[in-house]
Amino acid sequence: MILLKAKLVKLGELYKVTSGGTPSRKNKEYYIDGNIPWIKTGDLKTMYLSQASEYITKLGLQKSSAKLFPKGTVLIAMYGATIGNCSILKIDSTTNQACAAFQPIDEIMPEYLYYYLLSIKEKLISLGVGGAQPNISIGILKNIDIPLISLEQQSKIVSILNKTQGLINKRNNQIELIDQLTQSVFLEIFGDPLKTKWEQEKLQDITDVRDGTHDSPKYIQNGYPLVTSKNIKDGKISLEDVNYISEDDYISINKRSKVDIGDIIMPMIGTIGNPVIVKEEPNFAIKNVALIKFKPEYPINSVYLKYLLDSHFLESILNKAGRGGTQKFLSLKDIRNMMIPLPPLRLQEKFVGIIEDINKNKEILEQSLNGLKDIFNSLMQRAFRGKLFSDI
Repeated sequence: MILLKAKLVKLGELYKVTSGGTPSRKNKEYYIDGNIPWIKTGDLKTMYLSQASEYITKLGLQKSSAKLFPKGTVLIAMYGATIGNCSILKIDSTTNQACAAFQPIDEIMPEYLYYYLLSIKEKLISLGVGGAQPNISIGILKNIDIPLISLEQQSKIVSILNKTQGLINKRNNQIELIDQLTQSVFLEIFGDPLKTKWEQEKLQDITDVRDGTHDSPKYIQNGYPLVTSKNIKDGKISLEDVNYISEDDYISINKRSKVDIGDIIMPMIGTIGNPVIVKEEPNFAIKNVALIKFKPEYPINSVYLKYLLDSHFLESILNKAGRGGTQKFLSLKDIRNMMIPLPPLRLQEKFVGIIEDINKNKEILEQSLNGLKDIFNSLMQRAFRGKLFSDI
């Protein structure tokens, strides 16, 4: 295999790397009836970005450090929860100061730069300065080397990575359709939980509802995971970005809120509505997370309750409690007082059987998705090391 004979050039030698700004929130004239897209780091979710979550006015652009970038500009999040995420503008747009911008140049395709930044995302984050909140500065980005190859060679790399990314997107869409199917099955069997015909009981009367620690234990480098709302994603418990606590704190928290197999845990703050059934022996403690423990003498199945809490039923509870807004939250009292419809156990068990079959197919798709992601990451690394094509 012939290695890529490419000159390494610093991004700062090719691009004028800049960032945007935020018009003052105190002046409503900068935002009301605005028609200029204003991109924030939370918008950087997909390869191409064709719309913004917020808009500013011409006056807001003129009276702030915000800049209007042309379509084809590559954006990268320099800090925050989405640090390292990238997108390519499909529209002319402004950004806030947390987005670094690489405006289009003749020497490099936007897609080539996008994939290159994606391939070194972890490296960029590791170079970030700061404590718990790393910051990829403009200076760091300018000092990054990129292989400068011909546009024809760039096009070949982009083409094969696009095809692989297309397969990943297709698999993600299939998984999303399966998730929609489970909710359709739920409604077909039980009807709309907001218009239920079934007997209802308070959740606290049929289960044992607790929450995690109210304290802020000291974090340590190695220890027991402390699972919070951020660690519950897509119906799973993720320990990839978790903080650790001492054994003493772990024991103290679990005296009151020990999580066992079969329990449901659910975020109480932030992204509410991601209940998870604990299926493996847990070795973690919880904070800002509701813990629902089941009592065998009451007619409720954990799978039924999980999907009930994962439906629009929970949104109605939030609205009734007046706990919406930017930072949603439910108190322990809110959760305990939820009126839970109780359909016959035979219907709950029928639902469980169907869900088990659906989830088997979902697991196959998820395994395929993980395999595609591995292939994609391997292709990216090989591409930028010059080992993807023998003729480059």
